[in-house]
Amino acid sequence: MWKLYKHTGNAALTALLLGNSGAAIAHDVSEVARDRMQNGGILDYIWTGAEHMLTGYDHLLFLLGVMFFLTRFIDILKFVTAFTIGHTITLVFATYAGISADHYLIDAVIAVTVMYKGFENLDGFRRWVGTAAPNLIYMVFIFGLIHGFGLSARLQDLTMTEESGLLAKILFFNLGVEFGQIAALVVMGVVIRAWQQTTAWEPITRIVNASLIFFGFLLLLFQLHGYLHESGHVHGPATMDAATGVPHSHDGGPLHVH
Repeated sequence: MWKLYKHTGNAALTALLLGNSGAAIAHDVSEVARDRMQNGGILDYIWTGAEHMLTGYDHLLFLLGVMFFLTRFIDILKFVTAFTIGHTITLVFATYAGISADHYLIDAVIAVTVMYKGFENLDGFRRWVGTAAPNLIYMVFIFGLIHGFGLSARLQDLTMTEESGLLAKILFFNLGVEFGQIAALVVMGVVIRAWQQTTAWEPITRIVNASLIFFGFLLLLFQLHGYLHESGHVHGPATMDAATGVPHSHDGGPLHVH
């Protein structure tokens, strides 16, 4: 039985991160989503927000970490509300004000939040740092602000900050994010509850939360590599034409531009 749960847990996490290859990890904005936000209606904005949350592996992994040891509905509501308020604040205000940063760097920080939650769930502060963990409700709120900045960066890729009706688009996109978040939390809650009923619960907690640290670290490396690649610091010279990108090579091959 334990082997089954071990295989299932690891396979689920691996599929979550790698099932759609590098493009999924990068969480790129598709042309279809951009067209929906520019030319669609209310339902299109809501759908795009939900889609973004449900394909946002970094957001989902963090929520899994937050949910992992919560058993009472009031506790789930409290922490999810803190996270929702946090990401709503930065999503709405950063997008409306046109405040942004390099999305690779934002996503790198989000990857650190995933690592943090796995570490905290393993009681890492007490066991390896020798101190109590920071107040979790405050940390979840702060991390919500960070995740909201990441959502804002993606939304700004989908919209123009000066276009008409921007605030309505932001609010309906955020509503879609909340629907997507609720759907993800329901699935997570069912799976975690099923795990808790087994004798394998203790080893599952170690494997899943260690996996959060591991995959969060992989995401961090991926985002930092993307930032350096985009900046021209890796894969060839930094000479670039703003219209065509950075000339570079892979594994000693010829120079080319993406």
